[in-house]
Amino acid sequence: MTALITFFAVLLLVPGGVAAAAVARQRLTDMEWEHAHAQAVITAADIRAGHLTNPITPRVTGADLIQVVASDHRVVASSIGAKALPPLTDAWPTRQEPRLDVQTCGLPHVGCVRLEAVLVPSVPVKPAVNGPPSGSPGTVDTASALQGPFIVYVGERVSSPMSTGIFDTLFAIQVAGLIFLTAWATWKVTGRTLRPVGAIRAELAAINVNDLSSRVPEPVGEDEIARLARTINNTLGRLDHAQRGLEQMLEQQRQFASDASHELRTPIAGLRTQLEDAVLHFDATDLHAMLDHALGDVDRLEAIAADLLLLARLGTDAPENRVSLDLAELVEGEVSTRAGRHPTHLRLEAGTMVGVVPGQMRRALCNLLDNAQRHAKGAVSVDVRRAGDGAELIVSDDGEGIPVADRERVFLRFTRLDTARSRAHGGTGLGLAIAQEIARAHHGTLSVEDSPNGGARFVLRVPLDESSPAKS
Repeated sequence: MTALITFFAVLLLVPGGVAAAAVARQRLTDMEWEHAHAQAVITAADIRAGHLTNPITPRVTGADLIQVVASDHRVVASSIGAKALPPLTDAWPTRQEPRLDVQTCGLPHVGCVRLEAVLVPSVPVKPAVNGPPSGSPGTVDTASALQGPFIVYVGERVSSPMSTGIFDTLFAIQVAGLIFLTAWATWKVTGRTLRPVGAIRAELAAINVNDLSSRVPEPVGEDEIARLARTINNTLGRLDHAQRGLEQMLEQQRQFASDASHELRTPIAGLRTQLEDAVLHFDATDLHAMLDHALGDVDRLEAIAADLLLLARLGTDAPENRVSLDLAELVEGEVSTRAGRHPTHLRLEAGTMVGVVPGQMRRALCNLLDNAQRHAKGAVSVDVRRAGDGAELIVSDDGEGIPVADRERVFLRFTRLDTARSRAHGGTGLGLAIAQEIARAHHGTLSVEDSPNGGARFVLRVPLDESSPAKS
């Protein structure tokens, strides 16, 4: 980056410096001609006004070589700088061309001179006011002056190559300095800009898959590197969150496998014990009672296997498997086919349309009703209502309720609270977990609250199906 910027700086500054030096030299030359011309005009005016003095006093800085030459090429007045010099040039203006610009280098001890030659017609030249008497060094000979016309030569020494070289050197130093400053500033700015990139690279190199909690340093500001650092940190945060979720899921799977093996081992062990006892004591065994117990264990194994298979399949249904239905009608139809230990009271809001997989929603309702019937003391209630942009299916009982500390644990697989620890009452331990997974598969939630009747209140929320008009 520094080399590139420096290259473009050279392309821009070097031609600019050369052009500036050329303009400065030309301006210096123009000033010399302007000085000579201005002094020539002043001297010519003095001649016409009769105020010419000898020696002539220069009144323009730099124009110190002044001569007034008569028509016979005799110098009748001069400045101190041109004293004892022959006429500065043989150039002679005419009436057709009364002004000439001449550059000559033939004068000894003077060098090159830029001259302005101006023709002044014949006029009487008077002595200077308050000047010395006629014939003295301070006056101009009138008789000679009447021999006009006169030529006024005004010259300024040409600037030496040393002075123009100084200009070139100054501009060269300026250009070189600007190029150096450009390169230095680019190097510093680029280095400072890329320093956070080095820090980000080093921090990323130190991060490994086992620990994604580290973050790269975020520079202050809103430039691209700061936004890049924030994006990297956001990505690392998502990866860290995903890794933690994966670790939690793996832990849950290990726990689930352990619990499942334990739950399956128990009925299998019971079934094996009954069969072995029947073999050992065949004559004393009540075959009918043993087969009933065996079938109960087989039913339990089948129920656990079916629930595990359902948990594995939840969330894999394609969107086209979902249908729009009235949740109130589904609940009313399902409750009408069930015979529970306690009466079920319905409060249903008709036209609560949802997009669901009907079989899964019925299974969630059955699991909640089974749980409520198992723990209710006298009655179970089911409510269906709209709540904002969602529908709520609420199943309440009047039992002992669920302590706040256990309200998350009840949704874990194979979890039984103390009041329902017996497998005879507690089912497979997967009912509430299945209901919660069904709610999640439908982009909803399942939570437990306190029931107004004193027991537990399970609230299943799913989005409304806005594409279907509500039934009146």
